[in-house]
Amino acid sequence: MEGFSSEVNIYSIKLKNVTEVTMFILTGFTGDFKLQVFLFFLFLAIYLFTLVGNLGLVVLVIKDSKLHNPMYYFLSVLSVLDACYCTVTTPKMLVNFLSDNKSISLSGCAAQMLFLVTFGTTECFLLAAMAYDRYVAVYNPLLYSVSMSPRVCVPLMVASYVGGILHATIHTVATFSLSFCGSNEISHIFCDIPPLLAISCSDTHTNQLLLFYFVGSIEIVTILIVLVSCFILLAILKMHSADGRQKVFSTCGSHLTGVSIYHGTILFLYVRPSSSYTLEQNMIVSIFYSILIPMLNPIIYSLRKKDVKEAMRRRLKRHWFISKVYFQH
Repeated sequence: MEGFSSEVNIYSIKLKNVTEVTMFILTGFTGDFKLQVFLFFLFLAIYLFTLVGNLGLVVLVIKDSKLHNPMYYFLSVLSVLDACYCTVTTPKMLVNFLSDNKSISLSGCAAQMLFLVTFGTTECFLLAAMAYDRYVAVYNPLLYSVSMSPRVCVPLMVASYVGGILHATIHTVATFSLSFCGSNEISHIFCDIPPLLAISCSDTHTNQLLLFYFVGSIEIVTILIVLVSCFILLAILKMHSADGRQKVFSTCGSHLTGVSIYHGTILFLYVRPSSSYTLEQNMIVSIFYSILIPMLNPIIYSLRKKDVKEAMRRRLKRHWFISKVYFQH
């Protein structure tokens, strides 16, 4: 009996050692050091541009009273969200480019996934809220400030974050309840759901269904809300004024562009059969939606708008005037 119990204990220890992974390795891109140095400076430039563009817009909206309206409040929240979104993944990726140690702890991986899915889902809900905001602005311009008062805007923003946190919590708990008894190498630049499911030795069928149905449902609901803004096109057809048509296009065209790019990448990455997953392909698409889109959003939503350009011009003139007076004295 003693021999039997010792064999059971040895088996339990071995099983425990196999199933409890405490560290993951983010293999990421190629092992070519010269290419990694190039990618380091490329993504560092993108990251800095993203932070300057998004946080600069927030400061501009706060400082310029003419931008104190619901549309720019939503854009400010989106900018903060994008700055946080890329910060979840980019710094760790930059370190890995120049370091031989590409490991990330189990808790660090879980935290990265939690924040990544939270910000990604929140952006889906926020884009839908912004589409509703544009709908109200075009169809009820005279009642816009009343219809989109802080009593309406703030709950929409809060609900977007709450929805994002709940969705991220479900996937994070479900993913890290799995056993990882094989390789601990994640073929990705950050901890995302598909590459983690790929290295799990547990049955991931339930996780795949959760991913497909939850992400699919969120996409359907938010895209349907965004499509409401397409009714604006009907209003454009009824407008005989060229100035009216131009105003509507400038107001809504940028939003529809941003929504199409973001939702297109999300649908391609998550709402498809698991048999069609290609980890290398997924990594490139993940870089696009988590790093490049946050960089593009200030350009898509802000720099093309006349109000933002005029606000930037006013700020630059003011700083130039203050500098001139200072140096003259």
